[in-house]
Amino acid sequence: MSDKLQPLTSEEMQAQLDRSPFIAFLGLKVIASDPAKEEVTMTCAMRPEFERGAGTGQWHGGPLAAIIDTVGDYALIMALRRPLPTINFRVDYLRPAIKTSLITTARVRRAGKSVGVVDVDVFNEQKALLAVGRATYSTLQT
Repeated sequence: MSDKLQPLTSEEMQAQLDRSPFIAFLGLKVIASDPAKEEVTMTCAMRPEFERGAGTGQWHGGPLAAIIDTVGDYALIMALRRPLPTINFRVDYLRPAIKTSLITTARVRRAGKSVGVVDVDVFNEQKALLAVGRATYSTLQT
């Protein structure tokens, strides 16, 4: 038997997401995971609480940032099977997200002994790139 951890399945990731009150409020849904590519894709539907201005259908940057942080984190959690605190992350907003669900894909760039780095792309339903993020997480075993 191997000592290597088995990556979380999409179903296990979804169960973890759903146990967090904040993430459950966001409504993130895992739609694809590829442990070999160290890549996770999730979707999130627009809801009135996420609007920049009431009735506009335009996403506020705050929920977008939270989605980038969360999906990025789970790209690393998939392999390490434990919670990882965020050290830092940045977001570049490229175009407004209006009246669309978001499709967010995170790819691990480095999973080191103390720090992991993940790149995150956010798309609308028409596959236009809306935002990009890069996040670092502590991978130290406590």
